[in-house]
Amino acid sequence: MSRQRSSGDLLADRRYAYAEACLAEGDPAGAAEMAEQVLEIAPAYAPAWFLLGRARETAFGTGGDEADRRAALSAFARVLALDPEDALGSRLRAAALGGGDVLAAMSPAYVRSLFDGYAPRFERHLVGELGYCGPERMIAALDALPGAAQHFANALDLGCGTGLMGRALEGRTGRLAGCDLSPAMLALARRTGLYARLEEADLVAFLAGEPEGTADLIVAADVFIYLGSLDPALSGIARALRPGGLAAFTVQSPEDEAGGVVLGPDGRYAHADGYLRGAVARSGLALAAMDPAAIRRQRSADVPGRIIVLHQYVNR
Repeated sequence: MSRQRSSGDLLADRRYAYAEACLAEGDPAGAAEMAEQVLEIAPAYAPAWFLLGRARETAFGTGGDEADRRAALSAFARVLALDPEDALGSRLRAAALGGGDVLAAMSPAYVRSLFDGYAPRFERHLVGELGYCGPERMIAALDALPGAAQHFANALDLGCGTGLMGRALEGRTGRLAGCDLSPAMLALARRTGLYARLEEADLVAFLAGEPEGTADLIVAADVFIYLGSLDPALSGIARALRPGGLAAFTVQSPEDEAGGVVLGPDGRYAHADGYLRGAVARSGLALAAMDPAAIRRQRSADVPGRIIVLHQYVNR
């Protein structure tokens, strides 16, 4: 399936490597030709279909030929037929080409695969190279609230990753539980010793398994950029929060506020302020803060975003 390291045929594997090299060197036509040769030998090798799609996608981006766009979409569709869980991210690629549901473009399998591979260098790259400061900015936003709480008896860390948010909350929680899709990230979070419980789970499923109205604080640092629609997550947060409880999370902001939810070229979602206000209202939570914040840099420029703090009404 999509996670195959080999097609099972040595000649096909060699040609696949050549195809990857062609694409890396800026030769999408050569990459497509080599990928097609791989598929003549191993027609069920999903990575080769994905590589063919990427090559056609690159050619379309350069030349604008509609035939290349259609060929890319066709190749990505073949990947999905071979691997419906979509660990390679074909839905994401297709959505960027105008094919499929943009809001559902990122599958859990893709996010899991992405971060399993990213885990060993995650903190070094995110904090050291991109200047990531989301957890610290979220703590500051919580502390800026009138009558801000200094301690939270029961806290949940959604998409906890390696535990950066857990470290920012150290000493401020009685019991901290976290979830993440990536086993490799969870292994690193477990080493911090800060979490009473860690689960390999989608955050919506994790929230659904929590006792209703018991969480004092729910956080999601740099996680909602991988979700199109925020309604299921916010609904789950509203259910899990106790009356008076707080939730804090970060989002990226699109250049055009009228865009609603935008899937950017960086492969992340950006949520406009208008969309956020509507989603919060639909969840039944109250908006306590929506602060502009650049929590990361990309290509030497600040990535615009927001720190959002919500609270659960005392009388629901």
